[in-house]
Amino acid sequence: MPNPLLILEDEALLADELARHFGRQDWDARTASSLAEARAILTDGSFEPLVILADMSLPDGNALDLFEEVRGRGVPGEWILLTGYGGVADSVRALRLGAYDFLEKPCPLDRLAVVVGGAKRAALAQRRLHQEARNQRRKYSPTSYLGGSSVTTQTRALIERLAEVPFSALILGGETGTGKGLVARILHHGGPRANGPMVEVNCAALPRELLESELFGHEAGAFTGAKGRHRGYLEQAHEGTLFLDEIGEMDLDLQAKLLAVLEDRQVRRLGSEKSIPVDLQLIAASNRDLAEQVRAGEFRSDLYHRLSVFRLDLPPLRDRLDDLPDLVPALVAENNARSGRQVRVIPDEVYARMRAYSWPGNVRELGNVVERAVLLATGEVFPLEWMQLGQGVAEPIVEDSAGPGVEGDRLIIPLDGSMALEDMDRYIIQTALERSARNVTAAARMLGTTRETLRYRVRKHGLKAAT
Repeated sequence: MPNPLLILEDEALLADELARHFGRQDWDARTASSLAEARAILTDGSFEPLVILADMSLPDGNALDLFEEVRGRGVPGEWILLTGYGGVADSVRALRLGAYDFLEKPCPLDRLAVVVGGAKRAALAQRRLHQEARNQRRKYSPTSYLGGSSVTTQTRALIERLAEVPFSALILGGETGTGKGLVARILHHGGPRANGPMVEVNCAALPRELLESELFGHEAGAFTGAKGRHRGYLEQAHEGTLFLDEIGEMDLDLQAKLLAVLEDRQVRRLGSEKSIPVDLQLIAASNRDLAEQVRAGEFRSDLYHRLSVFRLDLPPLRDRLDDLPDLVPALVAENNARSGRQVRVIPDEVYARMRAYSWPGNVRELGNVVERAVLLATGEVFPLEWMQLGQGVAEPIVEDSAGPGVEGDRLIIPLDGSMALEDMDRYIIQTALERSARNVTAAARMLGTTRETLRYRVRKHGLKAAT
């Protein structure tokens, strides 16, 4: 399929020559002789050129003015500007606006073709990034915070409103597993910084020294083992969002350094004497009460007040049980797609048991329950026997709970909590491989899944299979 190219040139003979030349090189070349004509083409959406090859001086103005106008509207495409009189001011302005190149006329066609080819590759890469950003916006729209209960509807309305606001900092509160990571992604991808990066950090997962290095970055030789320059998370999140999960676990001295970055909008790498400007929005999350930590002297009050420009507390699952008919089918569909299962029927008894449970792990625990049930389902019906919702719920009894085993063509897996879901999955796959002489195709047939799905899980668990 020809690549779209717009040629903005008021000399008709030159415009026609360029159109013919690039038309022979698999370009769909269109011409415009004025800024007004080009503006109409670029803004009506019917023709989206990958590359705009524009003469600088046109009868109705300077092409740089149109470039700046359409760039401000987010119109994609790489610009190559041509001028019969090279000017430093124009070339500086063109590069500042993000032009791909600035060439003097006359420019040999073979050289021009090389430059246009490079601009095409850059434009295609940029389009892939824009498409990925659009996909993320669709995936993480406010509607992805599922549920129709009144508390969820109110929370979703707050999320939608916050996504429209260019906030500098926000605190997400709520119990573990309530979906703080999901809401952070919704706020980023639905907000004005959606085209920028989103960097996610779990402060509880990194020791103090490593967190400092990863957060602020470092120069070569800053400490033992620092062999090269490293851009920290704060620097990586420039013009985007930094999501600090479990910020309540951060040491007080690192909190002071973080506050300085937020106040000064500059970060200094470890071992560096130079500060680097950063522009980002910060979303902080904690399952602990940060205000209580402040009173206990475990969290800096100045950082807390700097972060709490907005605060959003997410409700626990036990307060939104009416959302189960929305959440469970969505989780089942997601796990079906991932595992190759075909669970379609969710009996009323499943919902009854779920409503009778307190869900201390909230939506994350619900996701684990659904994943386990889907993985171990033998047909289209959601299996009650694999829910394992804790005390007070009648679950099937496995007579031998000492450990997993095999009886004929049946697997015995303990349901007493001694075996985690991942271990169950690994044991089932390992047993099937052993019984099929490690033939993946035969094992996949035995487990009722696809060869590709089983190969993925074999690699995930580090198992051996025949090549």
